[in-house]
Amino acid sequence: MPFRIYNWVEIANDYNRGSLLLGNGASMAIDDRFGYSSIIEYARDHGLLTDDIEQLFCFFNTADFELVLRLVWQASNVNRSLRIPDERTHAAYVRVRECLIQSVRDIHPEHQEISRDLPAIYNFIKRFSTVISLNYDLIIYWAIMYGTRINDNHLLKDCFVSRRFYENWRNLRESFFYGQSVTLVFYPHGNLVLCRNNVEAEFKITNHEHGLLETVLREWQSEQVVPLFVSEGTAWQKINSIQNSSYLNTVYREVLTSLEDHLVIYGWGLWPQDEYILQRIVSSGIRKIAVSVYRNDQAYCNRVYDTIIRILGVNVQVDFFNSESPNCWNNID
Repeated sequence: MPFRIYNWVEIANDYNRGSLLLGNGASMAIDDRFGYSSIIEYARDHGLLTDDIEQLFCFFNTADFELVLRLVWQASNVNRSLRIPDERTHAAYVRVRECLIQSVRDIHPEHQEISRDLPAIYNFIKRFSTVISLNYDLIIYWAIMYGTRINDNHLLKDCFVSRRFYENWRNLRESFFYGQSVTLVFYPHGNLVLCRNNVEAEFKITNHEHGLLETVLREWQSEQVVPLFVSEGTAWQKINSIQNSSYLNTVYREVLTSLEDHLVIYGWGLWPQDEYILQRIVSSGIRKIAVSVYRNDQAYCNRVYDTIIRILGVNVQVDFFNSESPNCWNNID
């Protein structure tokens, strides 16, 4: 028997002030350039990876640009601090960095290209208490910035205060004024706006003098920081990278285990390499989940339903809704 696929407005009130989890499909709905399954796939397809860079990825058995860049950057910094002549290591770091920069610049749209979608996205995400974005792109950040200009008695917070993550993040749920609502945003896989320096201090890039995307890429080029996002790899590799970051580990340990008991998933495929996210939220006591579906894909519904029941248990209510229906994500009424 086929699953019923609702329009979003039919079930929206059942998930009001719940949690929202966004996957790559949300970004692809904005711009199909995000359709590449990985940054390294794009770099390979466009001839951006030299043989020595490929050797680094093979040696560390990873497809994670951030990890390889950080390791080579640290090696270069160690050699420089000890005054060990090693131009080859620094040259490799520069090549990995420039390859990543070029790939991101090619894939990621500029603000003006997606600004038309930001009002709808803002109005969608503000109805949730918690937003979890698995995407590294700037879409949610730009929606937060859009929201700061709207006088609607609502606050979106990414829990970074003075560029540093606020460890007592739960306190940020408190509103400043009576009747004011708050949405907290987290990035379990990091984000382009997040970086760390040579002593592993993590912070958010906020200087937008040249536009946010260009500012991020300039920061990377400065050789003072490396990006903080986990874009590729197996579940084990991703968890390992997460546990090596103070911010990512806090989100993994504290946020994913304390979500609201009603969860909306938009644009996330629930593939085996990311099931650890679903396994982590078991502790939240989820009672019902609404999952977006593209074009009445019943095979997708069957696979996702089986995955959710297997991991979260048979008592979880699962609803499916049309990803293109009005008033969800970037779809206007």
